[in-house]
Amino acid sequence: MRRRNRYLTSVFLSATLVAPMGALAMRAPQDDHERHEQEERERRERVYDTDHRDYHNWDEREDRTYRHWLEERHEAYVDYDRLDERHQHEYWKWRHKHEEHEEHEHQ
Repeated sequence: MRRRNRYLTSVFLSATLVAPMGALAMRAPQDDHERHEQEERERRERVYDTDHRDYHNWDEREDRTYRHWLEERHEAYVDYDRLDERHQHEYWKWRHKHEEHEEHEHQ
């Protein structure tokens, strides 16, 4: 009987020591939420240019360039995502043409 009790005690003791480590290894629900938000942010920040078949990172620099394009056209600010397809194509056409000038200015 003692041997059985000792065996059960060691099993329960092992389980109580291992259980907290398992809980630490599990992902917390907010971790999944943060990862999902990061993926959404990355998706929003990358824009595909169908004419030139390339992606552009939509960062502060791109946003400034986009606003400059709107100013040149004397148009009020409209979020890029809300532009119709024709205006988006016009922006990327203008953007690729001005990309060369921008690179020379930053060197």
